[in-house]
Amino acid sequence: MKWKYILSFLAIALLLALGVSGCYVNNQIGKLKSGDERKGEYAKLAYYSTGKDEFLSPKEIVSYPEQTTGGNPGFWRFFTTSPNAPEFELPQQALTKSDFPEVPSSYAAYWLGHSTAIIELDGYRVLIDPVFGNAGPLPIIARRMSISPLQREELPKIDVVIITHDHYDHLEAETIKFLADKNIQFIMPLAVGARLEGWGVPKNKITELAWDQTTSHGSLSITAAPTVHYSGRSYNDRNKTLWASYVIKGEEKNLYWSGDTGYGEHFKEIGLKYGPFDLAFMEIDAWNNGWPNTHLFPEQVIKACQDIDTELLFPIHFSTFDLALHQWDESINMVADMASQHNIEIVTPIMGEKVVPGTTQTTKWWMPQ
Repeated sequence: MKWKYILSFLAIALLLALGVSGCYVNNQIGKLKSGDERKGEYAKLAYYSTGKDEFLSPKEIVSYPEQTTGGNPGFWRFFTTSPNAPEFELPQQALTKSDFPEVPSSYAAYWLGHSTAIIELDGYRVLIDPVFGNAGPLPIIARRMSISPLQREELPKIDVVIITHDHYDHLEAETIKFLADKNIQFIMPLAVGARLEGWGVPKNKITELAWDQTTSHGSLSITAAPTVHYSGRSYNDRNKTLWASYVIKGEEKNLYWSGDTGYGEHFKEIGLKYGPFDLAFMEIDAWNNGWPNTHLFPEQVIKACQDIDTELLFPIHFSTFDLALHQWDESINMVADMASQHNIEIVTPIMGEKVVPGTTQTTKWWMPQ
């Protein structure tokens, strides 16, 4: 009889743990608009399929498992320590609120790891894709290879938050909840707003953009532009929300933020419509022969910079999460070498370092000293 009670207790405890985990994950996923709402709002868009009830990439996202490089790409690898992580603590400048000027600079940037950054432009402070923890719906999934130089509780006053898409390494529920009651304008692609509303952001603070649609914040003009990518936070919501890159134009500076993207003709079109650019923040990591249209390969990063006509390249989307089965420093080594060969100036601060792009001298910090 004693064992029956023990087994019953263990069974109840397991069910409770599963229930709590399920509620936690469901909250991390966030809410979506209904299918009818989406179809009604987006039916006229050339990149929306009412039949499939989903947004469409300019190029099809394909997968060739037989061409996958770097090992087994199975999902369970996200639960383990990455074999591609650095064997040493990456250099960084730890930040607190007091390290930021009370009035934001006219032009400066802080890279916080992966695709998270703070841009100061025209006296406004813009936070992009704020992720300070791991890149999955549970703390044990897709763990960081290097800690964030800034904790979300130490964020300075933010004027604008920009979201490129709703993947976990770009949109973090806990950070949105933390920022929800602040005086911030939240800008994101179509249909992502419902997730933020579910996490407490008032609807009147949310601006959703279609591709080539513009909004403003003071002197800043912010335009969403196409990328070759996809969206989703669970097994059944792929492409129910849009994804985007951004053109961020101030009084004197014109900046481009690539978001996640494969290579395509959209870069030339963006260059013609919105270029030239003073600075381009370009994703450089998570490429793989097995999924060729999902992210930029190193040589495509250089081609994209030429297409949009940028003076400076600021690499992002690397050294933080192992998303594509290659060594943590492979992408930055290749991109830095190729940029030098093609006379493209590159800005490579350590995480947390304040830089004025084009003025602040940066180093190849990822190289052995």
